[in-house]
Amino acid sequence: MNDLIIKILKNGGVGILLTDTLYGLVGRALDKKAIKRIYRIKGRNNKKPLIILISSAKDLKLFGVKLNKQTKKTVENLWPGSVSVILPCLSKKFTYLHRGTKTLAFRLPGKKPLLDILKKTGPLVAPSANPEEKPPAQNIKEAKIYFGDRVDFYLKGGKPRSKPSDIIKISDEKIEFIRKQ
Repeated sequence: MNDLIIKILKNGGVGILLTDTLYGLVGRALDKKAIKRIYRIKGRNNKKPLIILISSAKDLKLFGVKLNKQTKKTVENLWPGSVSVILPCLSKKFTYLHRGTKTLAFRLPGKKPLLDILKKTGPLVAPSANPEEKPPAQNIKEAKIYFGDRVDFYLKGGKPRSKPSDIIKISDEKIEFIRKQ
């Protein structure tokens, strides 16, 4: 089953799977068409960036994100885990992801099945599986009610943690809590 999911994602598809926190509407972060489709399916505000799931801190290089020693030490203490870290991303190449904020939020999950998928697909965006302004889907049945056949797959994964990730922002060696659960 996972091989089919990986193939769908690599070919620009989007779907629903359990992340390390909630069910997410996922697609490859480096695929502009998949990102555009996720915004459309979710009805997401075009000014709000998406959280990017990575399989290793090395994936940050794919987005032109370089960490100084202090920031590297901080993220190493937080990851893997359910903490999303907002980091500077000044490259115009990634405007489709950062939506003009010049920052991107990354999370290195600790769940092995999810990491196995990420290692094969590359980084995935993973907003919660719900239309804007609705509560996150708690299971595949709820996700199907929200999205029907507008996504390419549903991967059942059990019960979500039920809380979104904490979000912190690191800039100029300062740490700011954006969302604490």
